Amino acid sequence: MNKVIELIPLGGVGEFGMNCMAVRYGDEMIIVDAGMGFPEESAYGVDVCVPDFDFLDEYREHITAIVLTHGHEDHLGALPYILKKFNVPVYASHYTVGLAESKLTEHDLLNDVLIHRVEPRDVVNIGVFKVEFIRASHSLIDCFSLAITTPVGTIIHTGDYKVDETPVIGEPIDLRTLRRYGQEGVLALLSDSTNATVPGRTPSERAVIPAFEEIFDEAEGRIIVAAFASSIHRLQIVFDVAQQFDRKVCVLGRSMLKNVEIAERLGYLDVHENEMVSLNEARKMPDDEIVYLITGSQGEPRAVLAQLASQSYKGLSIEEGDTVVLSARIIPGNERAISRLIGDIYKRGGNIIDEKRRLIHVSGHASQEDIRIMTEAVRPKFVVPIHGEYRMLYRHKEFVKNHLGYADENVIMIENGDVLELSADRATVIEKRDVGRTFIDDSGFEEIGRETVRERKQMAYDGVLTPILTLNEETGALESPPEFMARGVVGANGSNGFMKNLQRIATEAVEKAPAAERRDLTLLKERVRVELKRYIQKQTGGRPVIVPVVVQV
Repeated sequence: MNKVIELIPLGGVGEFGMNCMAVRYGDEMIIVDAGMGFPEESAYGVDVCVPDFDFLDEYREHITAIVLTHGHEDHLGALPYILKKFNVPVYASHYTVGLAESKLTEHDLLNDVLIHRVEPRDVVNIGVFKVEFIRASHSLIDCFSLAITTPVGTIIHTGDYKVDETPVIGEPIDLRTLRRYGQEGVLALLSDSTNATVPGRTPSERAVIPAFEEIFDEAEGRIIVAAFASSIHRLQIVFDVAQQFDRKVCVLGRSMLKNVEIAERLGYLDVHENEMVSLNEARKMPDDEIVYLITGSQGEPRAVLAQLASQSYKGLSIEEGDTVVLSARIIPGNERAISRLIGDIYKRGGNIIDEKRRLIHVSGHASQEDIRIMTEAVRPKFVVPIHGEYRMLYRHKEFVKNHLGYADENVIMIENGDVLELSADRATVIEKRDVGRTFIDDSGFEEIGRETVRERKQMAYDGVLTPILTLNEETGALESPPEFMARGVVGANGSNGFMKNLQRIATEAVEKAPAAERRDLTLLKERVRVELKRYIQKQTGGRPVIVPVVVQV
């Protein structure tokens, strides 16, 4: 039998978020990343979603470790949920572990999980797999690409990356090690596709410094910088430029405070002595001596910036003369919330500077020429685009075919649930699995079943109908005509006899039911529900949630 390795994406391929890849050889499997995503169902009490890890139950005895490339939520956020099901060791960088420990503490899991902190160029043996952690450049610090050596060949997983030779914090991407693997021979490159539609190179993190210096030089009032809390390079720039222009920094927002504390404690963030001040201290300072570093760049309603713009945050509000810097890209799907936020800021007299007006944000992902550099360094037999919507994966494929000379059969397009089988000379999708997703409620702890979310969505669109049936306990006969409670059901308040017809349908359903069925209330309720559903769909096209209630007398 030929040696083969299987790659199974549970999320993150053909979508943003939920990045998670299973790598399997024989009866051993490692999981690369465990990310969360943000579902369209946010209006139905769903905060985030994670991969449906029940898919992995059949491999329970095979899973040996979880390996994290970096600490962004779309790669780390689902870690507590997978560890609740499969308690296996975790391998990650020091900063990623800092973020993971905070998250695991919230879920009361920290003391139950074995976590290994690894450094760049560390090599660990995890069963049949040998994993080398290769330093990668990204918008976050302490990130890795992975070289996973297997009995079939070596797989390079880029993680999120760009080719940044001048990062603000730490050393640049380790192309030398990647080239060494390329010379030895790489079977497959799993490569970030987020910016595969963007020509040229992605700018260095340092590219935003001149624009920040200009903003600080021009601003006469308070400066409010909203950024991703995880963008430690950006936070360092804000601290450095604030020091340069004699401003103190007040950090606001739970995630921003947490990330600053972790990065400073681990030595990644250099904050000058007495540079950070509390909110009470900031309030007493002249406007031209303070900068607020806050959360909320995506218009999140509960984040600091939205509260500053719409009401107040602990007595603090945006005022005439404030300069508000949105130092982040717009995540797809957040456009409307951000547009509303900008309007609220303008109403209060704030001056907004975003990435369209100044170079105050650069991407953390590889553009086309970065993809060229990575692919030419690794020289893989097969290229597998990952991390991004399908159009990005497709453009990635077209780029390496048209500009790097790869044949069509050597660039493999996969989607979530595909089982990609790799041998020394072949790459084939052999099976499609249903991986699904799990919804998490607003508390961040409770899982919500897909059926529950479907019902909530159904109620929001078509309402809820409750037929109340009063039956004789001995005979099962109706004691009185059925009554109905309707909320949001089309036709329920009309005068066209709709409700009388519903009453007739429910009555006939009960009367036609066999005697045994009338004694089994579960079966009787289902009969009534189905008959009403058929009638309503035929008459109005609606699909309300129907919840029969039976009262026995």
